[in-house]
Amino acid sequence: MTKLVSVIVLNHNGQHYLARCLPSIFAQDYPHVEMIVVDNGSSTEDGSVAWVKEYYPQVTLIENGENLGFCLANNIGMRKSNGDYIILLNNDTELEPGFLSAMIDAANSETKVGMVASQILFDHDPTHLDSAGIEVDRASMAWNRHLGLPVSQEPTEPLDVFGPSAAAGLYKREMLDQIGLLDEDYFIYYEDVDLAWRGQRAGWRCLYAPKARVRHIHSGTTGQWPSRKSYLMGRNKIRTMIKNYPTNALWKNLPLIAIFEIAAIFYGLFVAHDTAPLRGRLTALTEIRTYLAKRKQLGQTISTHPVQLATVKKPNIAWKMHRGIPTH
Repeated sequence: MTKLVSVIVLNHNGQHYLARCLPSIFAQDYPHVEMIVVDNGSSTEDGSVAWVKEYYPQVTLIENGENLGFCLANNIGMRKSNGDYIILLNNDTELEPGFLSAMIDAANSETKVGMVASQILFDHDPTHLDSAGIEVDRASMAWNRHLGLPVSQEPTEPLDVFGPSAAAGLYKREMLDQIGLLDEDYFIYYEDVDLAWRGQRAGWRCLYAPKARVRHIHSGTTGQWPSRKSYLMGRNKIRTMIKNYPTNALWKNLPLIAIFEIAAIFYGLFVAHDTAPLRGRLTALTEIRTYLAKRKQLGQTISTHPVQLATVKKPNIAWKMHRGIPTH
């Protein structure tokens, strides 16, 4: 029996994106799909809600009435969903044919696969990669794997990676029932890193499915790198590290982590003339007890497994990748 997959598209003032995204989902060959659009308070001028109701009445439409952020809004959609598999999609994506089937095939291909990362291509240049899954290194820096590399160099068969980008990622409901959904305190950014890290700690795997291709308008909805994004990235990076980094390894790598954190703060203050990176990190440090409690809570409900972190890149390369800048 074909299992149900729930596809959740989060939208905020993106009717022009939905006009590309939704047709590409309904053109897929996978036969058992539940389609959910979560609207995060789009304006009447944008017209997203009215457009979905008129042209896609078969879609389950959730109207939040305000922008609740990426995490809470997607969680609302996931709680409403019924699928054995859940795929989160940004509204600024467009699926290529066979995407859903390739994602489900990867999810069913091996044991303990709880997540699947898709092959995300730059919309303006689909010969190059936006993401081949996400990586996290020993300095707790996260980035999109193979960012900016040619698609022609990619493998053709699935392989293990740290986690999927939530711009177009699959999560097995069985895993989510065990480790929980996105952390709603994050609002946006690093939420997929945290979720993947929790999954890895619980012994779940993530496979990268290179045949599941999707085009993405990078930062089409959120913007490139405003001060608000710098604040949330800095805050949520520290939160994620407190929640998930193995204690012994954390003490061992603390000098390395400190170097990169100080560099990020100095860049913000003296190059970008922005206090947001500093303020975000200070906020996270004032919340340390809250996130240690979350760490303990997960540790009490799962058998913790070792998590492999990537080798730290050269500083100039790591900095570019962390900020989403192609290195080639």
